[in-house]
Amino acid sequence: MRTQSSAIDETGIAVSTPGAPEPYVPANRRPGTLQAALGVTAFSLTFPATVWGLEGFGPWSLVAVRSALAAVIAGGCLLALRVPVPSRRHWAGLAVVAAGVVLGFPLLTTLALQTSTTAHAAVVVGLLPLTTALLSALRTGARPSRLFWGAALAGAAAVIAFTVQQSGGALSSADAYLFGALLICAAGYTEGGRLARTMPGWQVIGWALVLCLPLSVPGALVALWYEPVRLTAHSVAGLLWVAAGSQFLGLVVWYRGMAAIGIPKASQLQLAQPLLTLVWSVLLLGEQLTPAAPLTAAAVLICIALTQRARG
Repeated sequence: MRTQSSAIDETGIAVSTPGAPEPYVPANRRPGTLQAALGVTAFSLTFPATVWGLEGFGPWSLVAVRSALAAVIAGGCLLALRVPVPSRRHWAGLAVVAAGVVLGFPLLTTLALQTSTTAHAAVVVGLLPLTTALLSALRTGARPSRLFWGAALAGAAAVIAFTVQQSGGALSSADAYLFGALLICAAGYTEGGRLARTMPGWQVIGWALVLCLPLSVPGALVALWYEPVRLTAHSVAGLLWVAAGSQFLGLVVWYRGMAAIGIPKASQLQLAQPLLTLVWSVLLLGEQLTPAAPLTAAAVLICIALTQRARG
């Protein structure tokens, strides 16, 4: 397969080079916002689906199998469409995406959900938008306005206060896993959003998944050998969602949305993710919400609106 080549100018936008294929041009802003929102919706189902998956799989089996299945889907698409191999300079960034969103975040959150409720685990997602915006500012040189940072901080505070209250304010041994997942996922989001300026978002996550195949396939075989498997409707549905929905399709629209509207603004749409996760937890897992949920949702929506209108 031939090698894809493009360059990025001082503004961070892809430009073509003589004799090279045309660079990928991201979607305009409005569809980009919708795509990022669809990604958030897909991600909000990840924790409930993981809990379902853990009914029939061990934590290591669930993570390895979901990665391998997603890689098969992504690799099949790449082969069918004869997508050129990314240039060598992109592989370091793809490795960060693979370590962050393909392996690190799924593994650490799955380990945490063995002893933590989805409500408590949502704390990490409540901090993820702000962490992603901070890493993006450091990595890409983005300089959002003071209004953006103020709204982002307010939104993060509202989500954290609600989720801590929802979980009773208790800290658990799972918190170490959750905060580790927070940092590594934010790095994967930032690098993936940057790469999505030079190639379609589905190719970013597709190549990151393929990059993990030498680890995910042997890991799945070993984990399935040592961990007991009990197939149920819930466990199969949970596995299929985290593999196809969260691990591939959700990241496809998420990275495309980030490329279109910018990493900081896209990241703030994730302020709604913990609240959506808690709604799914009520509907799918039978967990209980407090009366504070509607008030928190309203506050978060206001903060999201401010971040999307903020300059920069």
